[in-house]
Amino acid sequence: MKYPLELLIQIAHGFAKQFGTDCEIVIHDLTSADPEHSIVHIENGHITNRQVGGGPSKIVLEAIEAIQKHPDSLKDHLGYLTKTSNGRILKSSTLYIRNEKGIVSYMLSINYDITNLINFDQAIKALIDTEDQVKNRQPEQIATNVNDLLDSLIEQSVALVGKPAALMNKDEKIKAIQFLNDAGAFLITKSGDKVSKYFGISKFTLYSYIDVNSRKHDETA
Repeated sequence: MKYPLELLIQIAHGFAKQFGTDCEIVIHDLTSADPEHSIVHIENGHITNRQVGGGPSKIVLEAIEAIQKHPDSLKDHLGYLTKTSNGRILKSSTLYIRNEKGIVSYMLSINYDITNLINFDQAIKALIDTEDQVKNRQPEQIATNVNDLLDSLIEQSVALVGKPAALMNKDEKIKAIQFLNDAGAFLITKSGDKVSKYFGISKFTLYSYIDVNSRKHDETA
């Protein structure tokens, strides 16, 4: 019997050979003591410009948070859209790999570059459609390093509240920080310094806001 990682690497290599150089397969170690370098294997890393030892995506941080707080909530996420920093559109799937004790230990991500297929599809539709079709759902960008990821998470927290941090009241800042906490942002080294500075609060206040959110979660769990 092969160890889980060895087996996952075999599967990743097989997928890459089957689907070609437009298909990236990434294995993240969710049990690593260093979550900022969670990638332990990657095939066709040129698609997102990542490599072994690279940092996590938003979904990886969320998974690590979930393992610690509510592991049963982790379900495979299949066939969703993401995008690279240079605008390539990917069809992605995320599978959570559990060990013999049922604990999620690895994450297998498949990212297939469908940009050329979309362009081809749009060219065909231009010939047969009678009116423009607008796609409302925007794919989420895959960050190539933890600093970009943290910046992206902060932007999303601000968008969630709907106003600049300087105009937020206490409850709105708590809401934004709850989003960041749930997304695993505080697993990133020195993220507390950056977040507290961005929202114009002390680190003590930041931790008190996180504690408020933790108590609320416990009360509703």
